[in-house]
Amino acid sequence: MGGGGGGPTANSGDQGVHMGGNHRHHHQHHQQRQRGRRVLPDFLQSVNLRHVKLGYHYLVSHILALLLIPLMAAILIEASRASPGDLRRLWLSLQQDHLVSVLVASAFLVFASTAYLSTRPRPIYLVDFACYRPPDRLSAPPDRFMAHSRLCEKFDESSLQFQERILERSGLGEETYLPDALHNLPPKPSMAAAREEAEAVMFGALDSLFRNTSLNPRDIGILVVNCSLFNPTPSLSAMIVNRYHLRGNIRTFNLGGMGCSAGVISLDLARDLLQVHRSTYAVVVSTENITQNWYFGNRKSMLIPNCLFRVGCSAVVLSNRLFDRSRAKYRLAHVVRTHRGADDRAFRCVYQEEDDAGKVGVSLSKDLMAIAGEALKANITTLGPLVLPISEQLLFFASLVARKILKKSAANVMRPYIPDFKLAFEHFCIHAGGRSVIDELENNLQLLPSHVEASRMTLHRFGNTSSSSIWYELAYLEAKGRIRSGHRVWQIAFGSGFKCNSVVWHALRNVKPSPGSPWEDCVHRYPIQIIDGFPQGQ
Repeated sequence: MGGGGGGPTANSGDQGVHMGGNHRHHHQHHQQRQRGRRVLPDFLQSVNLRHVKLGYHYLVSHILALLLIPLMAAILIEASRASPGDLRRLWLSLQQDHLVSVLVASAFLVFASTAYLSTRPRPIYLVDFACYRPPDRLSAPPDRFMAHSRLCEKFDESSLQFQERILERSGLGEETYLPDALHNLPPKPSMAAAREEAEAVMFGALDSLFRNTSLNPRDIGILVVNCSLFNPTPSLSAMIVNRYHLRGNIRTFNLGGMGCSAGVISLDLARDLLQVHRSTYAVVVSTENITQNWYFGNRKSMLIPNCLFRVGCSAVVLSNRLFDRSRAKYRLAHVVRTHRGADDRAFRCVYQEEDDAGKVGVSLSKDLMAIAGEALKANITTLGPLVLPISEQLLFFASLVARKILKKSAANVMRPYIPDFKLAFEHFCIHAGGRSVIDELENNLQLLPSHVEASRMTLHRFGNTSSSSIWYELAYLEAKGRIRSGHRVWQIAFGSGFKCNSVVWHALRNVKPSPGSPWEDCVHRYPIQIIDGFPQGQ
């Protein structure tokens, strides 16, 4: 029986081994067949320490809650075991020792403090910023600009004369920059050339920013990039992630088609995100791409951007970490955004379209300045109560009421009271969109020439760099050593749609220019006097 019993058992075992071998062989063969077709990695084979860092980060961030959960569970279990008599004796004991009042008061204080701290906006600090300075070989003085325009044989004589008149009165100097592709004869705009321009300006600004702040790119939790007219796939933000090997859980945003005021919109988005995500950095990159958006037609309204827009880019790092206050330059005080897109005139005043010959460009309406004035009025009406002293607010309110009460004829004679924003700000960074934009704001806000100096000099030295222009202006003020602790800075920008957006900064210290400032080797030549668009010497 023992032998008989042992025979079948051994045979079964041999059969099992054989079947197992066949199964493993089949499985290995299946793996070999699938290896060539596998698209995703074999996660079971690729898990290692670096893949659990995010989970470890989450664990550490929520360690307090994870420890409190078992403690609360233990308290509830013990309370469930107590009889009603035990609970009544505990209550009487607490009443005799006046501990109930103490506990209620303490609970109220804890609740009120928690509610206040959780709802109070976190301070947002501007640690530093950097602006791209193109190489001198990309400079495009007006004479060379016109020579290239003639030689490329894309414009008729009327268009060439129009561009020459615009350049003469534009306020642009001899040292503004155009991208590589437009220095070729004939110009060679292409997707590859546009990518090269984007990489040069963005990486140039970011390299300077990381060098000046000693910020590790992997510490960045939020990245916002804005560029209106060039939106490739992968996106510009993905290009930055790839270049600097940013971490996998970074929150990236790529804003397109939002015009020259998109830099302020990006700041507003970054601020909102920093209110939600604790202890992190946000980087905002603002630029415009010229290579693929140069207009080679003859419609006058589309030729103006050719004469004004030039190469530029800014990179700003924001922080919601309290210990960054000691090294930050500014604290973000207010962001006010005004959108006039519901009005058809405002919506179409800056409009990308094709001309009659099918050539794409950005058309500027003759109503642009009037629409900008309306948007500015709406913006400062919202901003005024946030920044103006009470005396100015009362005068403005009294003027408004008087015009409403008086008859229509009398109201037309009585001019509306314009608040004195010089009482609210020490420095103004008005978007260098063109000489007329700066002139209008200087007149309407009753500013002094010194208040618009940074805007005029930026337009002269770098041209209209779109959404980054307000940062070249702030860099100018820093290079001049004018920003002192406690000073308030107003950045205001206009953009297609039509939008007028403002941001207010409070200086945390006497601000010095960062190394590699775009004004580092030329600020001593400024300011220069500019009359009717013509520079009058140093």
